[in-house]
Amino acid sequence: MKTLWQHCHVASMAQGVYSIIEDAAILTSGERIEWIGPRQSLPATADARVVELNGAWVTPGLIDCHTHTVFGGNRSGEFEQRLQGVSYADIAAQGGGIASTVRATRATTEEQLYASARQRLQALLRDGVTTVEIKSGYGLDLASERKLLRVIRRLGAELPVTVRGTCLAAHAMPPEFAGRADDYIEHICTEMLPALAAEGLVDAVDAFCEYLAFSPAQVERVFIKARELGLPVKLHAEQLSSLHGSSLAARYQALSADHLEFMTEEDAIAMAAAGTVAVLLPGAFYFLRETQLPPMDALRKHGVKIAIATDLNPGTSPGLSLRLMMNMACTLFRMTPEEALAGVTLHAARALGLGDSHGSLEVGKVADFIAWDIERPADLSYWLGGDLPKRVIRHGLETHF
Repeated sequence: MKTLWQHCHVASMAQGVYSIIEDAAILTSGERIEWIGPRQSLPATADARVVELNGAWVTPGLIDCHTHTVFGGNRSGEFEQRLQGVSYADIAAQGGGIASTVRATRATTEEQLYASARQRLQALLRDGVTTVEIKSGYGLDLASERKLLRVIRRLGAELPVTVRGTCLAAHAMPPEFAGRADDYIEHICTEMLPALAAEGLVDAVDAFCEYLAFSPAQVERVFIKARELGLPVKLHAEQLSSLHGSSLAARYQALSADHLEFMTEEDAIAMAAAGTVAVLLPGAFYFLRETQLPPMDALRKHGVKIAIATDLNPGTSPGLSLRLMMNMACTLFRMTPEEALAGVTLHAARALGLGDSHGSLEVGKVADFIAWDIERPADLSYWLGGDLPKRVIRHGLETHF
């Protein structure tokens, strides 16, 4: 079925800039865009259903390219501890942090995990998200990681959103491998990843490269196994210290390296050469009261594509609004609203390996877009939260929540 969406203004985000089309029209055929341009140039469309958008601003559907949406338990108590001066590292040493979420997640049934994750994901969808990446990493054994990845697949099957599932088994040390990090990495490479990939549960592989997690050498073993399995890689890197994990990610042509507060210009050069996207996570920066800013000048200077994501997780970024992260990227990292919108559309799509089909409004791409009742595209970064009036179109069909 063909549908003509007209009387709107479009920020297509082609090439990562607004690429504004005034008084625009979009012709969709099934789930794809067949034509887009000024309404006065529209070809004959006698067989198309017509939908009036009443002067709305249309953007690509928003893409949240880094989340940990599926987990058990609650860590608001740790939030209170941090406000009282206890560091993230000290909380982890006390058995808190990721380890506490692992215990809660292992004890939670698959159905319970699905129900709680569905609520969180629906909040993102109401904010304009049409594509999301969700990581595992709170199970840390084969059965529990499988449980998380099964929930991630189910969310994508049952909700109106495109979901990419990432295996983050190398997230933290499970208690049964305490003091044996190399053995756990071997277990991931020989048992977990091959089994989960064979079951079709994994779209990409991630790891946490940090002094309180895994070393670059250990992460590289995971990357080598992912390459053998034909899976792309991503990396949590340079969040708390500089280990040049982002350069390691670039050597393996990673889709993205994420966080990056402590990355160097050398890392930025490596990422630019590899086409690895920098995913910035202002929610975690804000929530942890970090003061080390990502090297924005180096990223821009060397042409590294910059994406923005919520990092939705129970410990360091319980963020349920991608638009709020756009504002934080502008206010905390001094990004422009145009850069922020590119960061949650085209560049976020690239961070998921979906740049050819998602992230901008162009002929042949998937017809995922939002018709916003706003004055200008900058409003998406300007307003702090809230529910902006909108119409959500996914795969060429209007979706209601």
